[in-house]
Amino acid sequence: MLLQSDAIGGYFSLELPKSKQHYHPDLLNFQSARAAFYALLEAGLPSKVWMPYYICDSMLSPLHELGVPVSFYSLNSDFSIKDDIELLDCEWILYVNYFGICGAEQNRLLSKYPKEQLVFDHSQAFFQKPLDCLATIFSPRKFFGVPDGGGLSTQLKLRNGLARDESSYDRTKHLLKRACFTPEKGYADYQVAESTLQNCQPKGMSVFTDHLLKTIDYTTVKDQRNNNFWYLHEALASVNKIQVDRKYVDGPMVYPFLTDNASLKSELIQRRIFIPTYWPEVEQRSNSGMFEHKLLAGLNALPCDQRYSVKEMDEILKVVSNG
Repeated sequence: MLLQSDAIGGYFSLELPKSKQHYHPDLLNFQSARAAFYALLEAGLPSKVWMPYYICDSMLSPLHELGVPVSFYSLNSDFSIKDDIELLDCEWILYVNYFGICGAEQNRLLSKYPKEQLVFDHSQAFFQKPLDCLATIFSPRKFFGVPDGGGLSTQLKLRNGLARDESSYDRTKHLLKRACFTPEKGYADYQVAESTLQNCQPKGMSVFTDHLLKTIDYTTVKDQRNNNFWYLHEALASVNKIQVDRKYVDGPMVYPFLTDNASLKSELIQRRIFIPTYWPEVEQRSNSGMFEHKLLAGLNALPCDQRYSVKEMDEILKVVSNG
């Protein structure tokens, strides 16, 4: 008897390339990064987790739901941990590889703290390999046009029998509108799609996203991101308040350009160069003397992804130079 997915004939599905394999084939796959973090917390039961002030609320929600105590740490201007954390037994540190450029600090943390107490968040560093630590978390939605998805690398034994997420088709409208129309037409749908992932109860990655992620030419994507990143860096390095070590950059999410020009972001958006703010909610956790506050005020996450070439990078640089 044929399974439902093996039916013969009838109308066509989307025409997609032949499925290959994931970029990180050994990850445990979930509907989102926050769900992966929830599953990790549920399995590891830490007594407390040290989290950065500079992080989105979505990664705090699993801690709150499970009643795990949180302490916050601040960052230096090179994204290293500013505080000298005295890590007790059964406590964890979660560190974000911001923008995919923070490998040096990850290595420092691995040399300082027990690896079984370190969690690395690679939501912004998809192309970086999982490290030898308690866990590494991934979020492919920040790098590719997929409706959902999160990944986890860990040796902890997690709860078995997770149901697959079956709501991915409800999160595709913004993807289709972006392909057919303009980004503005799909933005409200994008916000709705994001809101459907607020529930961090773990589910397995949807079949649709699983298939989409297996069809991507990852080598081409990574190369294009690298080319665009270094093109921007060559032009902006002398005025960028963020220092970048070439050794640790490979397939970055965006080009992080920090400036004192607080109006640049609005100027870019007026020219339809859309950049996010990481993250407005951080203002409630930081003060004006902290590096985190400077990031809120002056960070411009310039697009450098696989959709674009030198032509678009020059358009970005024109606005930045005129700003």
